[in-house]
Amino acid sequence: MIRYMGTRKNADGAAVYVFIVNGLEKEVREHALKQHPGCYEALPASVKAKIAANRAWLSKL
Repeated sequence: MIRYMGTRKNADGAAVYVFIVNGLEKEVREHALKQHPGCYEALPASVKAKIAANRAWLSKL
């Protein structure tokens, strides 16, 4: 079971997404979401929209 708990900043100042995966807390960076099966799908639509906006902004660079 994967449950999204929120977003926070880590010690480096990067945004990480916090999940509960099988009872354990897991922090996943945005670029690594696809490497963790089920995590991206567990995100709410508002967070997915923000990620899409971030990727669109990066593609313009």
